Amino acid sequence: MDWLKTLLFNPDSIAHIILLYAIVIAAGVSLGKHKIAGISLGVACILFVGIVAGHFGFTANPRIIGFVQDFGLVLFVYSIGLQVGPSFFTSFKKGGMQMNLLAVGMVVLNILVALGCYYLFFDRSDSSSYPMLIGVLSGAVTNTPGLGAADEALQSLNYNGPDIATGYACAYPFAVLGVILIPLLVKWICKIKPEQEEQALDAKEKEEENQRRPVCQVLEMQNKGLDGKTILELRSILKREFICSRLLHDGNLVIPHKDTIIRYGDQLRIVSEESDVEALKTILGKEVQVEWDDYTVASEPLISRRIIITKSKLNGKTLGELHLGSIYNVTVTRVVRSGTELFASSGLVLQVGDRLSVVGSESSIKSVANRIGNEMKRLDTPNITTMFVGILLGIIVGSIPLNVPGMPTPLKLGIAGGPLIVAILIGRFGYKMGLVTYTKASAIYMIRELGISLFLASVGIKSGANFVETVVSGGGVIYMLSGLLITIIPVFVIAMFARLKWKFNYYHILGIVAGSCTNPPALAFANEQTSYNAPAVSYSTVYPLTMFLRILTAQILILAGCSAF
Repeated sequence: MDWLKTLLFNPDSIAHIILLYAIVIAAGVSLGKHKIAGISLGVACILFVGIVAGHFGFTANPRIIGFVQDFGLVLFVYSIGLQVGPSFFTSFKKGGMQMNLLAVGMVVLNILVALGCYYLFFDRSDSSSYPMLIGVLSGAVTNTPGLGAADEALQSLNYNGPDIATGYACAYPFAVLGVILIPLLVKWICKIKPEQEEQALDAKEKEEENQRRPVCQVLEMQNKGLDGKTILELRSILKREFICSRLLHDGNLVIPHKDTIIRYGDQLRIVSEESDVEALKTILGKEVQVEWDDYTVASEPLISRRIIITKSKLNGKTLGELHLGSIYNVTVTRVVRSGTELFASSGLVLQVGDRLSVVGSESSIKSVANRIGNEMKRLDTPNITTMFVGILLGIIVGSIPLNVPGMPTPLKLGIAGGPLIVAILIGRFGYKMGLVTYTKASAIYMIRELGISLFLASVGIKSGANFVETVVSGGGVIYMLSGLLITIIPVFVIAMFARLKWKFNYYHILGIVAGSCTNPPALAFANEQTSYNAPAVSYSTVYPLTMFLRILTAQILILAGCSAF
């Protein structure tokens, strides 16, 4: 039976460590799926199962736990950065700027309330009170990477007090409830009617979809002044980007390219942006109806197919650089990326995973498919090289010391901030470095969940031994009360301001609040309230900046505060 004793209780046994993590994570994920009053804690339950395991003496070598904790955190923040990178910079446009300003306001208010709780409730003669406050703050905004960044900053100061994860664990459950219940209170105070909010969302979505969706129309050329001009010359004269996918000249169907000459009376199938539709109609001629199926090109019927880019060498090239029209006599009318239709302009930068809508003969389209790949199996293979190059660069960036006057040690982005920033940049600009960033959503989600699970399990196991003692005799009630105030006061203020001052839709407010608190359970609850994706859109808009600020401010508060207090 020695083998069983070693398996269960030897902290240096690799088999014991793997078994411990497997049990903690499996049990935590299973418990996290259960809902109480429609609310579940999700992966956060892994933390509490880990605390229970640590409390009853099931632990592992501290150095191994530390490695697993840090590696899990890196995987988590890197996958988040890669996921939101493409939309991070565009999120600051129009309403996104206001949303991010609200998120910044939330971060500032959380810190101010936390400092107020420190002066009102904490024992300031105890040197561990202030670090514990930062743990409570991280739990109150359900920000695990912030907890990791704060813990890393404490290690640089040779901190040997109670584990701040205890404060995090005390505040976390109330944070989940607060971010869900306070917006419901705002809904009642402002007398918000869900059906009216959904009608407003529906009208706005239709308007935005019409504005960005490529529009197709068939025009008969009636401008004699443009007779004899090529398509390229027409684009230059009209100063508008458009695509002519089919041309009917004297009863003959042609697949036009940039040098094709347009004659008076020709009928053109034009694809353009919504804003250019009326202008093209006014300048070129009237709209007509044509049965294109009645015509063929060189004895072959004209067809339209969607072809996916799977060859990595095309990643980062513009559509114009492929010369598909001049070489294969086809026309690309649309590009679909992550479910969004893009206008197929010649300057559009292509990425692996883009789907091209191509019009031409069947033989020509087959040639185009061979040129750009169209092999779905290639997309099933994750780009491991890009991932670890990004992690490598992220660790380097996170290790660069930034000297800030008044701080005892240099500020660093750390293993939480560095990989996050690099992943965002790679997700947006990786193609310029020759890096293929396309990864299936399921693969990114798997990496993200694996990372956060390893991190939470490590934090729980490590802090479990002293958790009960700290809660009972170390101010557990104060941590819970402070965490509740840190959560509900900023959420109420920001939600009311967003509604009364900036007239935000209620479902956008739900997403902003959940994203500003980096609270996935709150997002899940918000998504259940409506069939529209407004909460998810708002959440993803504010999440990247919020995550960065949570990680950065956690370090600043530790490094600046530990010397000040």
